[in-house]
Amino acid sequence: MSVPETHAAVHVPETSSTGNGAAATPALAPSGYRITHRIVDWITNERMQLLNITDRIDEIVRKSGIRDGIVHLQSLHTTTAVFLNEWQDALLVDVKRYLDEAVQRDCYYRHNDPEHSDCERSNADSHLRGMLMGQTLCLQVRNAKVLLGTWQSIILAEFDGPRSRSVAVQVSGI
Repeated sequence: MSVPETHAAVHVPETSSTGNGAAATPALAPSGYRITHRIVDWITNERMQLLNITDRIDEIVRKSGIRDGIVHLQSLHTTTAVFLNEWQDALLVDVKRYLDEAVQRDCYYRHNDPEHSDCERSNADSHLRGMLMGQTLCLQVRNAKVLLGTWQSIILAEFDGPRSRSVAVQVSGI
């Protein structure tokens, strides 16, 4: 389920210099600058799961009508992450193994201890993985597509599934 896409036109005044250090009158931003945003949902089915969301984000950018600008992604959860990497089966196994070793699930965490926390999910490791990987990405939009390197994919990482997950997507530009 997705929230309907919304659009807003924005006027951003810019100042230009006269060359002698004095500010000139504000210059107008290029006409047609727009911002669109929406919330996109996924349902995960594993405790730790990696999802390639590149095509869905590219579709949102394409439908926004914005040719050049920025796309900003923000996970709305502290136990997920969004990041760039190569989408290759062996590497995905390595990423999951690395995260399992970097933040072990069976360690003592105060967040999981009822004496110190009211959280019943025992998911401190999920929060720490999300913190390490990060919940936001800001990428360039060029020619109505997300600008990515040859092997780059946009990955949503689930660390506390299975659950319903949401990512806020904002596209801005001309």
